[in-house]
Amino acid sequence: MALSTTVHDLRTLIRSSHPLVVLETVEEDRVLALLQSVTAQERMPLFEWSVTRGLTRADEERTLSKLTATPLALLQHLHGLTIEAVFWLKDLTPHLQDPAVCRQLREVAAVYSRSRATCVLSGQPLTLPLDLDKMTVRLELKLPDQEELRSMLKGLLQSLGSRSAPRLRSNTRDQLMPHSIGTGNTVDNSPTDQESDTILRALQGLTLHQARQVIAHCLVERGTLSAEDVQTILKRKVQVIKDGGLLEYYPLEDNRFELGGFRNLKAWLDRAKVGFTPEAKSFNLTPPRGIMLVGVPGCGKSLAAKAIAREWKLPLLKLDAGRLFDKFIGESEKNFRRAIEMAESLSPIVLWIDEIEKAMVAGGGNGEADAGLSRRLFGAFLTWLQEKKHDVFVVATANDLSSLPPELLRKGRFDEIFFVDLPDDTERESIWRIHLGLRKQNSTRFDLDRIVSASDGFSGSEIEQAVVAALYRALHQATPLTTGLLIEELTHTVPLSVTRREDIDALRRTAEGRFVNVR
Repeated sequence: MALSTTVHDLRTLIRSSHPLVVLETVEEDRVLALLQSVTAQERMPLFEWSVTRGLTRADEERTLSKLTATPLALLQHLHGLTIEAVFWLKDLTPHLQDPAVCRQLREVAAVYSRSRATCVLSGQPLTLPLDLDKMTVRLELKLPDQEELRSMLKGLLQSLGSRSAPRLRSNTRDQLMPHSIGTGNTVDNSPTDQESDTILRALQGLTLHQARQVIAHCLVERGTLSAEDVQTILKRKVQVIKDGGLLEYYPLEDNRFELGGFRNLKAWLDRAKVGFTPEAKSFNLTPPRGIMLVGVPGCGKSLAAKAIAREWKLPLLKLDAGRLFDKFIGESEKNFRRAIEMAESLSPIVLWIDEIEKAMVAGGGNGEADAGLSRRLFGAFLTWLQEKKHDVFVVATANDLSSLPPELLRKGRFDEIFFVDLPDDTERESIWRIHLGLRKQNSTRFDLDRIVSASDGFSGSEIEQAVVAALYRALHQATPLTTGLLIEELTHTVPLSVTRREDIDALRRTAEGRFVNVR
């Protein structure tokens, strides 16, 4: 369980005389539950401090607000105490930029390091002066697991039930899940165990506060709670994804992307999806972990990721590796963990890691020193990829092979590594048909043989751009789009195969004999 693991970790820190512990979170309800559990087991008093109330003992109403109203006064008071206790300092972090406050906390820490007294700082974001940061231990408060969510749900439903006075019937697993509230009548149609598990599964990936809000919303809005509310929960989760800024979510119903060519990739996908079946599980076969797509820019790697999700009828989650990096030390690792937790909470899903080489060398692949950040992210990613338990199929795309560690490219990391080259004649014809059709142009009106021949060496994205530019030209001239206009546009374009011929040739030499060609 997420919280019970943190309880154990915090008890260990207190017993080993760690004077300063940081919990970076906005979920004060969870912090309180954690600290109450720890202090009860350790038989220690718990004190809380905030700028509005001063220092109070958690189990008493009496405050010491006059003596501890300011941060400096609080720390001077704590410095003189001999009691072994846990002190939860809620609002202290912003004041640590004051040198006097920072120095006083360091002196408190020096005294408490010789006893079992511990100060716990919480908040988000939580940035400490560097000299003080080296004295603290940061304890991760992971997102709530299913059991913690179940406990929250049970407490919330009991609370709502007591307000409206319905009698709640518990099912075989003691889950208080009313089908209707606010009527004052006996409830006799609670959701089944399966429906309850579906709701709790949908809530994973949300903070406890977010989960409580969305459940309360469902109950107030509809007066019921059933498996039908899963869609409301998922919409809330998608909004959380957007607000986080790390991930992009592509619902299955919005995925209309088509992929021209890629015969070998499509054949592999058709075989690999068998790994998700009960039959494969009966043979102790694990589902496929993922694939990597490397090769020429603009030739369909990103489109392939979208098409895989469509083919397997799964939603798609995109992680832009460049967004992981944060100027604050430690934030990049947290960003990665948050992204992975969200992906797992939405499983089964396809996770598309775009330009993965940017996560291998911090700063967008420029090779500058990064204090080991790249190695840590790389190690965390490989460990997760090898050990992941959820149905998250990874599609990693890369343009620059020189930035990728050799360990990532060796057999066994991914189920397969595919090389994406420039499209051949047959594939270019398919790509032309797709992009002409997307712009409401009947491909039979064009001389595709001439167009395909004229576009030799063009990537899929360059073909798309040629269609768009030629259509603009046709609209400007007030004439229909013709074969001549398309070919004219092609003659005005210098493709990547010409401008970066040396780079593409180097890519081909690297891929030969190592990776499977998608075509």
